[in-house]
Amino acid sequence: MPSFATFSEQAPDLAAAVARRLQSRKHHTLATLRGDGAPRLSGTECVLRHGELWIGSMWQARKALDLQRDGRYALHSGSEDPPAWTGDAKVAGVADEVTDPVLIAELNGEAAAGGPSHLFRLDIAEASTVHVDEAAKLLIIEVWTPAGGVRRIERT
Repeated sequence: MPSFATFSEQAPDLAAAVARRLQSRKHHTLATLRGDGAPRLSGTECVLRHGELWIGSMWQARKALDLQRDGRYALHSGSEDPPAWTGDAKVAGVADEVTDPVLIAELNGEAAAGGPSHLFRLDIAEASTVHVDEAAKLLIIEVWTPAGGVRRIERT
């Protein structure tokens, strides 16, 4: 599954828009799968470094245990309330846990300093942005997948 760097090479404009939205806010919403297959929503933070998208987790948190069992995830950038809303970004794929203590310390920062923590690299199966045009007449959705490239959907 592609890294964020691969996504950026294949769809530079959309990847830049996704990165802007993810970096514009500290807190995001992460969807994982519980053991029984039901969805779980958790708050999380993410970091873009070394051409990869990363999330950390407190040691043995439910979201970490979910991702260890089944790495499928969806991440939502969060957004402002209307009328200040400028759009959202969403990324989905498979999370892969990384146990390198140097990377954990670098990317989890203060969380890693307080004791053990988890670090996951987020591979990307799909990425998208949603926003309205300048006249606020069209909802514009741009979606990228490795197989399909970028497609644009406009709704009135």
